[in-house]
Parts: sequence; structure tokens; C-alpha cells
Amino acid sequence: MQPVSILLNILWILIGGAWMAFGWLVAAIIMAITIIGLPWARAAFNIAVYTLLPFGSRAVNRYEITGQEDIGTGPLGVIGNLIWLILAGWWLALGHLITAVLLAITIIGIPFAWAHLKLAGIALWPIGKTIVPA
Repeated sequence: MQPVSILLNILWILIGGAWMAFGWLVAAIIMAITIIGLPWARAAFNIAVYTLLPFGSRAVNRYEITGQEDIGTGPLGVIGNLIWLILAGWWLALGHLITAVLLAITIIGIPFAWAHLKLAGIALWPIGKTIVPA
């Protein structure tokens, strides 16, 4: 990780990234407890880590990396994402949106607000995504 990414990640954690990563972790734990939600728990945990340290990496569709569909990128992934959206995606996205608005009020917070907006999109449709270095 480059020094600029490290600095941005430290600032990110201090001004709002930690609480949203905690939200993703809570969603992952709740999904894991249900056992039926294990596929969503794995995706939520991966994105919790990404939410904690978003600078220096990015989320992409697995199909773009592998060139072939799998369960998460095919029709079952769409169904899984719809279920996720109803169960947890909307409130995680709402948390990211509220945090983005609060950060966008300040000039210094605009890059962090932009990152929260990207994460809000991922919160709505996480299945089939993978985190790669930027």
C-alpha cells in the first residue's frame, strides 16, 4: 500500500469509516447466525474489510476478473442481491449516504464522501463483487 493510501485510510477510520465497517460486520454476523445467510455473510465480511480500508483497493465484478460467470455473477447472484437489498442492503446504503452528506459539508471531507457514495452502491448489490488492489 502506498503512503498516500495509508494516510487516507487512517483519516478515513478516524472520520467515519470505522462505524460503517462495524455496520457491515454486524450484518455479516447476523447473516452467519441464521446459517441460511452464510453466502451473504461472506460477502458482507469482505466488504467490511474493504469499508475499513477502502483507499488503495477497489471493488469489481468477479466476471471482469475471471471472464466467466459463477454463482454470484449469474442469475442466482441477482436473486441473492435482491434478497440482500431487502434484508440489509438498504440500511447499510442509508448509513453510507448519511455519512457522505455529513462529510460533504466540509471541503476536506469531500473525497471521503465520494468513497461513501461508492460504498453505498456496493451496499445495495454486493454479491458477485471482489476486492482488488487499485
